[in-house]
Amino acid sequence: MPTSTRPATPADAVAVTALMNRVDELEIGRPETDLHTVLADLEHPDTDLERDSWLVQDGERLLAYGLLWDPSGGERIDVDLYALPSRRAETELILAAMEARALEKARVNGAARAVVHLHLNATPTLDTGLLKERGWRTVRRYHVLHRPLDAARDPLPEPPAGVRVRGCTTEADRMRVHALHQESFAGHFDFQPRPYETWLHDLGARQLDWNLVWIVTADGLGDCGFLIARDDREAMGWIRSIGLLPAARGRGLAGFLLRHAFGVFAARGRDTVGLGVDTRNATGAPRLYERHGLGLHYAVDTWETVVG
Repeated sequence: MPTSTRPATPADAVAVTALMNRVDELEIGRPETDLHTVLADLEHPDTDLERDSWLVQDGERLLAYGLLWDPSGGERIDVDLYALPSRRAETELILAAMEARALEKARVNGAARAVVHLHLNATPTLDTGLLKERGWRTVRRYHVLHRPLDAARDPLPEPPAGVRVRGCTTEADRMRVHALHQESFAGHFDFQPRPYETWLHDLGARQLDWNLVWIVTADGLGDCGFLIARDDREAMGWIRSIGLLPAARGRGLAGFLLRHAFGVFAARGRDTVGLGVDTRNATGAPRLYERHGLGLHYAVDTWETVVG
């Protein structure tokens, strides 16, 4: 039976998750994709699945999956692409469709070109030779780090003098975390400003345990940092974001927030915690994480092409 291509729907979430976990197994040795994260992508309110998603099937078997979204309202367009090995023709079909659609969306936004970003494992199942032939290049590398946890070794830390940490218990707290996130990440590579409601959806707020979101306050600075963690991944506890306002950096607050998250996860019985970091992060985050025992799990490259 020949392969067929069609848009994805939320009903495909289980099959897409299975494909992505097969790719995980080949790239990092074990499955680490959760159904709820795939479903959140397929239900994103700003994604037109009919035009922004692609499935390639061989009968009932899913061979490749692509998704496109517009985080900037300008020229920047993001895509995901997962394909089983030796599926060059299917990969090229989706890439060509993505590039054309990205340019279309960018032009609707008023941009003359589309700058398209794709995140791939540093040793992917996807044929990177094909990407290079089509003009894609790597522009950034991220590391996914992890660390073992132990309740005896990772107690909750005492806050430094003049420092307080509080949970995110009210809508006002959530809005404060959003404001801190937008300001603390404003200078980071690939950061795209998001209004509050969009940020909530991208965060997966419906599934988020807000007991794992904390705001740090310091004398003379007020609310100056935050940490967002998640406990809904099967593979490990996850630190999704940690940020400090520029005036609060260099005071040990990021390390304190990390140790606080370690202690909470360890008390919950988690044996591993992970996070992702830009290897060229200018705030010194990679060195901070290394000092706190986080080591490399795998690497991810950002690939970029310019269409138009």
